[in-house]
Amino acid sequence: MNYVPNTDKDRQEMLTTIGMSSMDDLFAHIPDNVKLGRALKLPHSLSELELVRHTQNLSKQNSNLEEFSSFLGAGSYEHFIPSLVNHMLLRSEFYTAYTPYQPEISQGTLQAIYEFQSLICELTGMEVANASMYDVATALAEAASLASGQTRKNKILVSSTVHPEYRQVMQTYAEAQGLEIIEIGYSNGMTDLAELEEKVSSDIAAVVVQQPNFFGCIEQVEKISEIAKKNKALYVTAVDPVSLGVLRSPAAYGADIVVGDAQSFGNPISFGGPHVGFFATTKKLMRKMPGRIVGATVDDNGRRGFVLTLQAREQHIRREKATSNICSNQALAALAATITMVTLGKEGLKEMATQCINKAHYTYEQLTQIKGVTGKFNAPFFKEFVVQSEKDIEIVNSGLLNENIFGGFPLEEYYPELKNSSLLCVTEVKTKQQLDDMVNAWEGLA
Repeated sequence: MNYVPNTDKDRQEMLTTIGMSSMDDLFAHIPDNVKLGRALKLPHSLSELELVRHTQNLSKQNSNLEEFSSFLGAGSYEHFIPSLVNHMLLRSEFYTAYTPYQPEISQGTLQAIYEFQSLICELTGMEVANASMYDVATALAEAASLASGQTRKNKILVSSTVHPEYRQVMQTYAEAQGLEIIEIGYSNGMTDLAELEEKVSSDIAAVVVQQPNFFGCIEQVEKISEIAKKNKALYVTAVDPVSLGVLRSPAAYGADIVVGDAQSFGNPISFGGPHVGFFATTKKLMRKMPGRIVGATVDDNGRRGFVLTLQAREQHIRREKATSNICSNQALAALAATITMVTLGKEGLKEMATQCINKAHYTYEQLTQIKGVTGKFNAPFFKEFVVQSEKDIEIVNSGLLNENIFGGFPLEEYYPELKNSSLLCVTEVKTKQQLDDMVNAWEGLA
């Protein structure tokens, strides 16, 4: 039941059993001056029918992607979700399961996590991946922490083209761990390589970039890798897994740690969560990786089985040997991502990524033909891009909203120099009609 159905008689019997006559006796040790002293100001109880209608009316106050066309991205993405996902995900064995504290009897859950890890390794080209994390922001912060511990250095170079919220989370972690976060500026929407070369040195633990970056631009990851390796710094990249259907894997350009968010696979935006971070690295760094790993093995009879291994947190090993306390993987969200990746397959992922590119570039070309709208950068981009408007971007977004369209992400709050600039996202789910409708609505406002 959703509540404990105790009657007044039930409550009185319980009080009598413990030698008390009233609820006031039960809380007599609490001083009167800290008690509320009145009944809670709650509305009268509703019948089930009334409550359902009330919650339905509340939900109608929200705008959703079934009624609105969205061009928002900036970390949460609307991608195709195969119907197979919910058919499997909503089986009670999966959606009621939590972290397998008794792994030997959680073989199904462990196998699902093992498959997720394996797919992340396939995508990134890395040797090992953990059993997921909260999101890409915390994964990136953990990567910085790992890099510092491995190199015994406390300075981290981070490109300003990394998502500003990810950088904020990194800064929060850094303050508690005595790390120094040094930002690198950008040029033409990409990491400024000249500034990077100027600031990198032998006392840098890691160089952190995002690919594609926050502006949607494709970074010069090979050149950044050369600069990092030359100075013996670890190379950390935060990647969009969908882009790996067409872009080179991080392992191919020398990444030491790869993080990202698998929300794009099988997980709806859902008003902001949950997300599912992934963390992949090399065998050399495996024992310092946060979280946990599910491994495959065989039992005494030679039958395949799955186990939790390398649980490098203080509950399992000596505190001074532990890494991070993060351990609760996003198992259900990771399973949705796993089902989606398997359903799409290599060709399906490539098709998804290709459609993102084609539709994003079509939209960019149409928008920049509108008077007063210009492209901010001319760097190659994937599914997100930045345009600047002569008209106040908040007014533009308000006008688009009146047409049941969510506009782009205003950049000025995080990048004051990008006044009236908007970050727009176009994925494979958008139809040509939706793209044209947005362009026409913007043109009408301009």
